[in-house]
Amino acid sequence: MSFDGLVVHSLARELQCCAGARINKVQMPSENDIVLQIRAAGRNLKLLLSANPTYPRVHLTEQSFQNPLEAPMFCMLLRKHCEGGIIETIEQPGLERILHLNIRQRDELGDLSLKTIVVEIMGRHSNIILKDPATGIITDGIHHVTPAISSYRIVMPGSAYTAPPEQHKLLPFGLSEERFTALLGEAAEAADEPASPRFWEQALVGRFSGFSPLVARELVHRAAGGSLPLPSDMPAKLWVPFRQLTERLEAGAAEAVIVEEAATGKTFFSITELSHVQGETQRFASISACLEAYYGDKAERDTVKQRAADLFRLLSNERSKNIKKLEKLEETMEEARGADRFRILGELLTASMHQIRKGDKQIEVVNYYDEEQRPVTIELDPLLTPSENAQRYFKKYTKSKNSLIAVQQQMTEAREEIRYLDNVLQQLASAGLADIEEIREELTEQGYVRDRGKKGRKKKPNQKPALACYTSSEGVPIYVGKNNTQNEYLTNRLAHPGDTWLHTKDIPGSHVVIRSAEYGDATLHEAAQLAAWFSQAKESSQVPVDYTLIRHVRKPSGAKPGFVIYDHQKTLFVTPDPANIKRLPVAIK
Repeated sequence: MSFDGLVVHSLARELQCCAGARINKVQMPSENDIVLQIRAAGRNLKLLLSANPTYPRVHLTEQSFQNPLEAPMFCMLLRKHCEGGIIETIEQPGLERILHLNIRQRDELGDLSLKTIVVEIMGRHSNIILKDPATGIITDGIHHVTPAISSYRIVMPGSAYTAPPEQHKLLPFGLSEERFTALLGEAAEAADEPASPRFWEQALVGRFSGFSPLVARELVHRAAGGSLPLPSDMPAKLWVPFRQLTERLEAGAAEAVIVEEAATGKTFFSITELSHVQGETQRFASISACLEAYYGDKAERDTVKQRAADLFRLLSNERSKNIKKLEKLEETMEEARGADRFRILGELLTASMHQIRKGDKQIEVVNYYDEEQRPVTIELDPLLTPSENAQRYFKKYTKSKNSLIAVQQQMTEAREEIRYLDNVLQQLASAGLADIEEIREELTEQGYVRDRGKKGRKKKPNQKPALACYTSSEGVPIYVGKNNTQNEYLTNRLAHPGDTWLHTKDIPGSHVVIRSAEYGDATLHEAAQLAAWFSQAKESSQVPVDYTLIRHVRKPSGAKPGFVIYDHQKTLFVTPDPANIKRLPVAIK
């Protein structure tokens, strides 16, 4: 994991700007994340504390978060003990992946209260714990650890806080060259085969606190310089990049970078240049900006995937059912297309009635409808009269003809159903946490999901959904609907007749509206980029995007949510560029 002790060290130095800041608000947008809205040195900042098992992290963020309908208990507890409080210090014990936020607040009686928020960044064991620094007693943790889970340390209200086990490694700062080379020399002498780069990487990680395999690999690469020196020379060679790195970090001159490896497409972030990774490097002015760019919406997408897993399964199953239904209807259609053959056989029997005797199983007659007048054999029911046999074929003709109309109707409905399901699946794929509940409500109204009748804040009638509003490079607002509830509100209620509406041509995607009658080509192109990005074709190139005025867009009576028809459209072809889209300012309105 790249989030090593050196990253936390550099982050702790950067977050000293939050020392003395007042905590104005505590949010808990998901079960793993806490957002502290703080006021520091005349600026409003947001500090994200995440105990996500896959993406644990701490950094300042500019991302917008939406609160759940009901605040979880841990959030309420943090509000009670931390809201209105002052962050006195932010500390890192040793070079562990742990941060302590020491907070001073006055309680309900006006007495001074001290609390510490401990953020442990330890992969799937990550946690956020509120404790009393005087007694060391845990007030609560975002994730509980019971004695059944761990006998070493318990994280439960009322239990004593125990720090994660120490690894007893040396701090790399203030180390002399003699001590450094002696340590690595001893490791080389004790090893059987110390000549490989991997050995030296493991030696650095195993002996010095805060080092991850990624940083160790970089130092070995710098020391080797293309060819690995003799084992006896390697400790001295390693000292040079080791000391350069530690001096830079002690001086607060970390180099926040993200590198995408060209060969594999994997991305790495670090607090030092990664010359051993061949690929494109992005540099950042701060560790927080680097972490936000690296994690992006990965954590949210992961949470969304978990919360929407049942909806994905349901919609995928419904889609499969409709595809199978279409296949069966196609077979029925093929059979129904032979309806005229039954009518002809009935008429031939009527014309040859005098030749048929009751009890005949078949009869051969001349087919007057055939240009060559070839004979045709007609199967008969021996229990029926000649007239009844003829009527039997006429009934088959009528039934097949009527079924043809019904099958065509059912096929149209199945295709509309598949189109709707594809649309909702696309919306789930790009949904944020706030969008999932709106999609779930829509599917409940449409009868796909059973109404569980959960207690909680009821949705107000005609409540306006929150929409993403981007600002184009020309300063024009561009609204994007992320689900059918938002699409319907945006297109049918919010937009004016003179606004421009955009949507990917024949591809499931979002409704996009340019909220202005006047704009330039740059705004139109950026809006088309947004329409392509928030669609099923986001990974494609030359995506067709239709655009027309809102007055030419309408919803047919009885149509599924989000479905519209339009005319007077023109078509643009754009290739979605995520970098351009991220540069557009966005707000939730």
